Amino acid sequence: MLLRTYRLTDKLGLFILKSLSFFALIMTDSLSVVTGIFNKGGLGVGGVLFVALKGIATFLLRVLRFLRDILFWVLDKIGRLAGILLGVFSIAGKNATKGATNVGGKAVRGVSDGTATAMARRSARVEIDTTLAEDPLRAQNRVLSGLIVVVLLVLIGVVVWATSRNNNAPVVPLSPNLDLNSGLPTQSIEQPDVVLNVQTPIPTATPIPAVLQSAGTLAYVVREIGQTDIWAVPIGTRNSLRIVNSPEHDRDPAWSSDGTRLAYASRREDSNWDLYIYDLRTGGTTRMTFNLAFEANPKWSPDDLYLVYESYQQTTHLDLYYMRSDGSAVPERLPASSDAPDFSPAWSPDGRRIAFVSWREGNQDIYLFDFNTGETTNLTNTPTRHEDYPAWSPDGTTLAYSAPENGFDTVFIQDLTTNASPQAFRRGRMPAWSPDGLSIAFMVDATDSSATFITVAPFIDGGVATEVLQVPYGAGHPIWMDAPLPPALVNAGGFPLSITEPLYVEQSRPPAGDPPYGLGPLVNISQASQPVLSERVNDSFNALRIRANEIIGVDFLGDITDALWTLEHRREIGEPVRNWHYTGRAFSINRNQVGFPPPFEVVREDSDLATYWRIYVRVAEDAQNGSLGEPLRRMPWDFAAAVQGDVDAYNQGGRLRGQMPAGYYVDLTELALDYGWTRDVATNDWRNSFNGRSYWVFQKREGLAWYDAMRELYAESQLGGFVPTPTPAPIPTLTQQP
Repeated sequence: MLLRTYRLTDKLGLFILKSLSFFALIMTDSLSVVTGIFNKGGLGVGGVLFVALKGIATFLLRVLRFLRDILFWVLDKIGRLAGILLGVFSIAGKNATKGATNVGGKAVRGVSDGTATAMARRSARVEIDTTLAEDPLRAQNRVLSGLIVVVLLVLIGVVVWATSRNNNAPVVPLSPNLDLNSGLPTQSIEQPDVVLNVQTPIPTATPIPAVLQSAGTLAYVVREIGQTDIWAVPIGTRNSLRIVNSPEHDRDPAWSSDGTRLAYASRREDSNWDLYIYDLRTGGTTRMTFNLAFEANPKWSPDDLYLVYESYQQTTHLDLYYMRSDGSAVPERLPASSDAPDFSPAWSPDGRRIAFVSWREGNQDIYLFDFNTGETTNLTNTPTRHEDYPAWSPDGTTLAYSAPENGFDTVFIQDLTTNASPQAFRRGRMPAWSPDGLSIAFMVDATDSSATFITVAPFIDGGVATEVLQVPYGAGHPIWMDAPLPPALVNAGGFPLSITEPLYVEQSRPPAGDPPYGLGPLVNISQASQPVLSERVNDSFNALRIRANEIIGVDFLGDITDALWTLEHRREIGEPVRNWHYTGRAFSINRNQVGFPPPFEVVREDSDLATYWRIYVRVAEDAQNGSLGEPLRRMPWDFAAAVQGDVDAYNQGGRLRGQMPAGYYVDLTELALDYGWTRDVATNDWRNSFNGRSYWVFQKREGLAWYDAMRELYAESQLGGFVPTPTPAPIPTLTQQP
């Protein structure tokens, strides 16, 4: 068998070598003929061309001959080495045969068989040597033949392995189709009349990333035109749909385990936050809570029989409650509750534990409550990091959550089966697991606050994160289920926007003259020395002021300290030279307001290595029953602590408050953004510079450069070089010397 294999490979290798040799000879002969033709001048080529081509042909001929000689020399040396190895193997075979003949018991037969084997090997060796001597190329073919055998064996092994290995890749079961004609009896609330015109979806040829090829739907929350709604996007598409419809705010979505019901928080009745359940099979909505207290952020138990949620019934801090999803029992306070704020619950897949966020140890950490033992443990315990939004993996072994880290929102992964430290997963916030546990969805905010991206990244084996959809800035609360949306809702494109009127209409006119725009007065404004703004932005401020008065209960923006700064205004130390107050596009809230309780709280936010502030305004005292605003869930910053003798607080420009302020507040920063007003960034020295904090400043740049905004209010002659726009220095040119 060995001899036959060697003969076959020997013939194949010899064919290859002879083919190469024949090709080289043909090339050399061809070049010789061409050279002869040129020597005779048969083609009538000119003398110069003839000499050039002749030289090239001669050079190529010599190169080919040199390469052929090198190839033969290398193969000869390799052949000699192969002969030595073959001799060694032959000696080893003889020694093995000799050893076999010494086996006791059957020595005679062993000697006979060994002799026969040795003779066969000697005969094969002689035949091989004879065959090799027939042609000089065969001496150069020994190694080539062996290599061919090795390659064939490797290929056979690869084919056998590939066809016989087990495929252990997980298989995601397909979700059953939803029956739109069946449903459970519910206490229904009439939805706005919406005509669902069934349309044929337009197919897309965009390839779907592997991480998004599982079935399911991702719900999330978007705020637009001053209204918060719940949207959803079928995985693998970019067709986002509004799945609830109300002129009031809807948020905090949570899918039931079978994907047929959506629990969420809404202000659609009584103007206070309550819990609702939307049945996707019937289209009916059921109200679950009926008091003025704040209730939000519901999460289903694994069997869909209960809801756990956060509530402000104690009027001092948030607590955790749970209730039956059919409303058959009175809600009860979770035994894990404490005297500190507890919020953001998440029910484990086995139903035994609830993860939640708490301030009970003076820091915002994630805790685990065990129903079986009644014990509550601090899972994260990180004094320098404030975790939020815990999310269980489908198998219950891992907890994902988000927290600021080095100035960026970051998703962390905590393995609950070991004592390993949490690992940073991706930049982003508010994680949500895929139903198969193989991927995690999260929100990523653009560095310029222009948009937010719903992103999915594989959990196992790493991999590249994939953008699912670009949504308005600040969108959040993603939640993933494996069931599809009702076809009628998908084909209709979801529910339309309930409010279509714009929040404000700016009065603008085409530029005519120098300057093109003037100033508009602000009515009934106190404190501000120049209560005017640019005609381009004063209407949006007035609209913001009216809306703030409605949802706060007091005319908070009727008392501002600054609006327009004239060219003669002298800046204070720490204020930027190109302050936007000069352009008539900025206003400052009255930071000197006093009283008890204080009218607003300031929350520190670090983003992209910069410090910003979020302003929460306390609602009127007669509305502190839950009819306006909502309780704080983030600890405010205490600037006064910097001057109270605490060295660390002095160096850090203050510290977190020791206790969460009670009461209901309105997010003024979010409200101002609805009308185009953005907060100012603090300077790098804000810890030591009071004016550098700038938490009181809101501005409306609308993409304009500072000097362009100034030119809307002032003529070039009025500016007179006032903080002129720097021009780059001319690049010197080299003059050639004569």
